[in-house]
Amino acid sequence: MRLFLLLLLLMPLTAAAASGSSDAVPGRDEHSYARYDEVRIRHIFLDLDVDFDQRQLAGFAELHLDWKEPDARRLDLDTRDLTIERVVAADNEGNWKATPFQLARAHPAFGRRLSIQLTQQVPKLRVYYHSNPAASGLQWLLPEQTLGKHKPFMFSQAQAIHARSFVPLQDTPAVRFTYDARITAPTGIRVVMSANNDPAATGEGGYRFNMPQAIPSYLLAIAAGDLAFKSMGPRTGVYTEPGRLEAAAAEFADTEAMIDATEKLYGPYRWGRYDLLILPPSFPFGGMENPRLSFITPTVIAGDKSLTSLIAHELAHSWSGNLVTNSSWRDLWLNEGFTSYVENRIVEAVYGVQQATMQQVVDQHELLEEMKELPAADQHLVLALDGRDPDDAFSGVPYTKGEWLLRTMEQRFGRARFDAAIRAWFDANAFQSASTADFLKFFGERLFDATDSAMKPSEIAEWLHQPGVPQRAQRAQSDVLDGVDRALAAFVASGDAAALGAQSWITGQWLHFLNGLPADLPAQRLAALDAAYKLTGIGNSEIAFRFYLAGIRAGYEPMRTALRDHLIEIGRRKLMVPLWTELAKTPENKAWALEVYRKARPGYHPIAQGTVDAILGYRAP
Repeated sequence: MRLFLLLLLLMPLTAAAASGSSDAVPGRDEHSYARYDEVRIRHIFLDLDVDFDQRQLAGFAELHLDWKEPDARRLDLDTRDLTIERVVAADNEGNWKATPFQLARAHPAFGRRLSIQLTQQVPKLRVYYHSNPAASGLQWLLPEQTLGKHKPFMFSQAQAIHARSFVPLQDTPAVRFTYDARITAPTGIRVVMSANNDPAATGEGGYRFNMPQAIPSYLLAIAAGDLAFKSMGPRTGVYTEPGRLEAAAAEFADTEAMIDATEKLYGPYRWGRYDLLILPPSFPFGGMENPRLSFITPTVIAGDKSLTSLIAHELAHSWSGNLVTNSSWRDLWLNEGFTSYVENRIVEAVYGVQQATMQQVVDQHELLEEMKELPAADQHLVLALDGRDPDDAFSGVPYTKGEWLLRTMEQRFGRARFDAAIRAWFDANAFQSASTADFLKFFGERLFDATDSAMKPSEIAEWLHQPGVPQRAQRAQSDVLDGVDRALAAFVASGDAAALGAQSWITGQWLHFLNGLPADLPAQRLAALDAAYKLTGIGNSEIAFRFYLAGIRAGYEPMRTALRDHLIEIGRRKLMVPLWTELAKTPENKAWALEVYRKARPGYHPIAQGTVDAILGYRAP
């Protein structure tokens, strides 16, 4: 998942007692009730109905079990706001029998433990259930909230621990499983999942899915709506609402080239197809790397492919994260830091060194600005979450600081040697979960444990376990952006927007320029900039977001209508959380924000609603 500037920086951190998770048993995930050292789910069969009237998924999950301990007779599952109707277990002869179960008291972050006590170790069992209309991992959109305005839409978002809100399972990245599914939906509604999708399927008798590669729970994904498909290459295609199909296919036409470039660097793509699902703009993130079908925000359709690095990021997860997964959310940097590094290498291979370097400069600048406000402990790559909601792990730190560490390793050991080590890491740990300790052992043997190593273990430890960025770290440098800095200084001094010569600037230049605007820039300066380059209402969402942030700070009123539209139409947290936060700083702006939010909130995903509710102190009636 690609997160950027201040995504969760200004959110209050969720305090949650560790005793509410897995009883603090060593070797288990503190964010899961699963006793996976005793028994693991190895395969799931889902038989569910998509009910738009009730806003729920209803049916059963059949769990195939791999018992690890001979004396174990208990299965603990993670659930959140699920109504459990009954549980039946199958014996070795295939006979099904009702089985007692118990739901524990709800924990505010981790939900409720579903305990199933068995008299013998059974090969599989079924949990009959339905989800809650307010499930944190699902969003249900009315027809009028979609592009086509005629059919409803539903999609999931399971990362980090939201899968438990729509399926009872072991919701931890330490457990991987394969799955099959039969999903029924109303006529005219297509269902897709993070599995093999057949564009020719009619849904008669239910849509059928199979995921033959083992995945962790956070990569289980489903969506249903008015979806059309267009092929983009031998292994790639795009699903989205019909009115967005041509624009999406044109924007992401380089996806096949990205796969080819990554395979040359880090080995074969091991997931069969790589398709994209372009969701409504209420999707709270830039993208989600669900295997075989990445979920993507439409806010990256800029018309000029300038924001397709997000596709490179989600594709990179097919090696880092999906293939080799962090074993716990404390080690999120192993997913996102590696992925951000691979993303930048893809951008370099497909679009050139200049664009890749500009991206590094922008990301590093935004990380350093973000860390000025982050608690010191949250600046570590290895996080001590101590029972907090794992959503708190997501900031620029695992992404950009993690990428910066790997970039430093590349610089010290040489690109060829480092590339070989990364490819070996992906090969050796394919379809497995890994920890920071595994990283240290693997790369230590190959790179930094030697007495003459260019990078000592003590320096690696500083990256992993200390706040900030080590002083020896090299900042990325771009001659192109150095020129932007000079233009910025001249503009701040003179206010002459025309003298910028920014008509030919690409997105990276604009992002760097807008990030560098002083917080006390007078509104007249923004007015001159807007008049020269028509930034109010610009179609590039990344540029628009940064311009609106500067406009709020400067009190630039002419952009208010466009800002209002932006906040109502876009639920992607990166593009709206900092705006709501800035608006909340003065009574006048906060009053205006609350008025706009009442209009915007029904179209936001539950995750985004919780974020903005906290920022504005909003309480739903």
